[in-house]
Amino acid sequence: MKHIGIILNGVTGRMGTNQHLVRSILAIRDQGGVLLPDGSRLIPDPILTGRNANKLADLAKAHGVTRFTTDLDAALADPYHEIFFDASITHHRIPFLERAIAAGKHVYCEKPTATEYAEALRIAEVAEKAGVKNGTVQDKLWLPGIRKLQLLKEQGFFGKILSVRGEFGYWVFTGEHEGQPIQRPSWNYRSEDGGGMIIDMHCHWRYVIDNLFGNVTRVFCKAATHIPERFDESGKPYDCTADDSAYAIFETDTGVTCQFNSSWNVRVRRDDLLTMQVDGTEGSAIVGLRKCWAQHQSVTPRPVWNPDIDSPIDYYANWTEVPDQLHFDNAFKIQWEMFLKHVASDAPFKWTLREGAKGVQLAELSIKSHEQGRWMDVPAS
Repeated sequence: MKHIGIILNGVTGRMGTNQHLVRSILAIRDQGGVLLPDGSRLIPDPILTGRNANKLADLAKAHGVTRFTTDLDAALADPYHEIFFDASITHHRIPFLERAIAAGKHVYCEKPTATEYAEALRIAEVAEKAGVKNGTVQDKLWLPGIRKLQLLKEQGFFGKILSVRGEFGYWVFTGEHEGQPIQRPSWNYRSEDGGGMIIDMHCHWRYVIDNLFGNVTRVFCKAATHIPERFDESGKPYDCTADDSAYAIFETDTGVTCQFNSSWNVRVRRDDLLTMQVDGTEGSAIVGLRKCWAQHQSVTPRPVWNPDIDSPIDYYANWTEVPDQLHFDNAFKIQWEMFLKHVASDAPFKWTLREGAKGVQLAELSIKSHEQGRWMDVPAS
């Protein structure tokens, strides 16, 4: 049994606390660590770092973490800490990663790795040159719904996949009405702070499409800031300078056309906050975060267009839910376990900073497509 020190930087926010600290690192610790190929177990030992001592103390106390500090340099100087993880605001990420790499730490971080592709690629090259192991969170690949989709795909259920239609988002309250507080940080809606729907979500769509449907080769995108003013955490109004919605078409090298609508201004009347419809010559699937429904060619109804009467067809019938055939663990935790095994025993890990840079590349090209009103080629990287 071996303990490994992990610096968790910037995890006082919702995502860092819930997905990385509680449901990943502490969950791995509490289960007795990660089993390594030699039969030993690796147990993560976190230290929380950040700028606000009170927030760190409160977070540590709430979850039984004994170690926290505002002195990041001291944490980086300690050889016990082999891994540095960052979940801070995007604009701060590159300097943190540079400091950690210079200290010889293996680095793992949230996406996006940067707001500009050149910087995302540069930090990947810095890590590679330093010889440290590195990774970027690409959690959606391990969601139960997407894993079920992948199983259908591997078994040839779809025949030839033709197209994908994704719908993502929900209504984010502006904070202007009493009793309806904001549920996302205000910086998400300021471009100067690294906010924006495209930089947030197109990084996700890049690795989802690349890994499931084919490498993205072209993009056409229309962005919008539908709500120009919101209210911040103190109740003060501010101008929204970042896009809060994006409507995009992605072409792939396999001929699959993917359409993704992403919006913080949409009220949900669908099966989940994220749904994808995948249509193929032999079958189709509706994929959510946890569930997946499939309809085979043999049970596909034959509708006839007639707007003068209610349709006699129940379009929700003839879809079969793909069962849970195994236990699906938390997606963030699964990738954390893979990274820990990568650090400790050289187990394969393909989701590097360079892979993360591809997401920033697509986001950057999507923004250019919106600004220029034209298709943008996505170079192979």
